[in-house]
Amino acid sequence: MNATTILSAIIAIVLADYLLERGLSFLNCRSISTQLPAEVKGIYSEEKYQRSQEYKRANCRFELVTASLQVVILLGLLMGGGFAFIDGLVRGRVQGELLVSLLFFALLFFGSEILFLPFALYHTFVLEERFAFNKTTKATFITDKLKGWLLTVLLGGPLLAAVIWFYQVTQGDFWIYAWLLMSGFTIFLTMFYSTLIVPLFNKQTPLEQGELRDAIEAFSAKAGFQLDNVFFIDGSRRSTKANAYFSGLGAKKRIVLYDTLIKDLEVEELVAVLAHEIGHYKKKHTIKGIIAALCQTGVMLYILSLFIANPVLSKALGANVHSFHLALISFALLYSPLSTVMGLAMNSFSRNNEYEADRFAAHHFNAAALGSALKKLSVNNLSNLTPHPVYVFFHYSHPPLLQRLRAMATI
Repeated sequence: MNATTILSAIIAIVLADYLLERGLSFLNCRSISTQLPAEVKGIYSEEKYQRSQEYKRANCRFELVTASLQVVILLGLLMGGGFAFIDGLVRGRVQGELLVSLLFFALLFFGSEILFLPFALYHTFVLEERFAFNKTTKATFITDKLKGWLLTVLLGGPLLAAVIWFYQVTQGDFWIYAWLLMSGFTIFLTMFYSTLIVPLFNKQTPLEQGELRDAIEAFSAKAGFQLDNVFFIDGSRRSTKANAYFSGLGAKKRIVLYDTLIKDLEVEELVAVLAHEIGHYKKKHTIKGIIAALCQTGVMLYILSLFIANPVLSKALGANVHSFHLALISFALLYSPLSTVMGLAMNSFSRNNEYEADRFAAHHFNAAALGSALKKLSVNNLSNLTPHPVYVFFHYSHPPLLQRLRAMATI
């Protein structure tokens, strides 16, 4: 295929993806029910339910604006030779393909961040504020952004540089070395994310002795789970939304409860949430998820190795000089349909894991307590109780609340 055909295919994929996403969003927004589901009556007031509907509609409008702007900018860069222009601009500033590629991606990243900064500010300080979620101060927002940018440079920069260097040295075999590097990086982050990355943004404190700690330790002993690390995190610094998560592997595993979660739930409900998280560990969901992700990365890198040297990928973006970074952009856009299919499989896998962890908590602790906890979390987070099934299929990594409650009712 020639460059014109490749560019036409890329544009068609971008437009098809945009139309698919907007269609899914339209279905999801239209599926918001005005009738309060029977499963949450008594815990979800009519007023609160109406509030959740308003919150979802506001997010639908926000997503429409941002997604439309993103696709317009991307199409402008593709059809107007914007990527080739940036490539030429960079080549006039630095020497060597490695530095050219790094500076090229840096300009794209920071350009996008700055361009969409007003939208991030609006989402945090207007939209989230309107629905009483936001607790982030302007100072915290700025420092979070700066820390995020710094982490991207310090972690993403060397990783990208290594992948490019592997390509320069080994050509077609670079995918093997890149996959090994990215696999090691993924496993390292999984093990040490909570100890190295999270403290940069939040304070984690070991859960102190008391009724909650005693109840957690009693359940852990009953479930045969060695529990050494239970922390609570100051999530209330940024939002009133509550959460809990399991992270790490082996001796580095830990369970983290948001302080907002501890505030909103009773002890029995908190233990039920923790039982769900322990269920993920006992069923080896974390390890299975890592293996699946690494396999997906390996497939992507192998396919990339088959096409990355083809100069037509760079010419499709309007460049006369073939480069790794331009070919990578073309490939990423062409690969996106396959990436979407793999994402569907991963989401399905994740939803099944959630059902399995729910069953573990129900069998080993208390289904009613877990159901009550999930209802309260849904109320406090103004969750969409009636998402469209097709939207769920494409985007939900967790089953909707009502489906989880109905599944637990059959246990």
